[in-house]
Amino acid sequence: MGKHPDDTAALSELLTGQTDRYLVPGLVRGLAVLLAFSPERPQLSLRELADALGVTRSAVFRIAYTLTELGFLTHQPETRSYMLGPSVLRLGYGYLASRDLVQVALPHLEALRDRTGWSAHLGVLEGKDVVYLLRVPTRQGLASIVHVGSRLPAYATTMGRILLAHLSEDEVIALYRDTPLSGAGPRAVSDLPALLAQLRQDRARGFVVHIGGFQAGVASAAAALRDVSGNVVAAINISAASTLTDQGEIDQEIVPQLLSSADLLSQALGYAAPATG
Repeated sequence: MGKHPDDTAALSELLTGQTDRYLVPGLVRGLAVLLAFSPERPQLSLRELADALGVTRSAVFRIAYTLTELGFLTHQPETRSYMLGPSVLRLGYGYLASRDLVQVALPHLEALRDRTGWSAHLGVLEGKDVVYLLRVPTRQGLASIVHVGSRLPAYATTMGRILLAHLSEDEVIALYRDTPLSGAGPRAVSDLPALLAQLRQDRARGFVVHIGGFQAGVASAAAALRDVSGNVVAAINISAASTLTDQGEIDQEIVPQLLSSADLLSQALGYAAPATG
């Protein structure tokens, strides 16, 4: 077939008079639903989705229900509408990791490492884990339990927490409703209400810092990265032996460097911060 339709109308037309026996109509319609959303239309009702696909509401309901169960859509009961879910972002992470994101991040993390003397990392949220895409170690080679490809529990790590903080509370509840929060670090929260309260503070602060929170003897700080659409797509963190620093140094010297690098890297990914004043 060799076609790569990139919008809902093109995918719907693909099914008209289609004789390719290898084509899966249900999959095509599911992808068409996802492509119906855009920055201009972030929420769509069943009727709007049905109109976009040219199918009945009952048909699009089954598609939307399936995509919601899989995390590709989220249902908003108060408006009876749907929005794209976290699984859509996770599909893009592999592409970003193998191409632009890591390449763009590397010089920024090297500069951050050189300015602070701390190891620097890049990671993304994948389900309940933070996945490390890039590690820039210190010249001194601080021992670390992480490497590229490592998966750590998001709620117990600085990068994971700042990424979770930018999800809606409904999304966080859906992730952790049936998950015991224990055994993931000496200072990690132990229940969902405490996690939600912690994430509210993280979101308001705009960064996460902890000393010995996940790995004993290690201080860490993290901030989120945004893309051209303003979406949080990844996070960076820096870490060092806690014996080499204290809370005052982190707040006064390390965090400003971290936030400056996060801003520059977000700009490199196309993000333009809203004008203030």
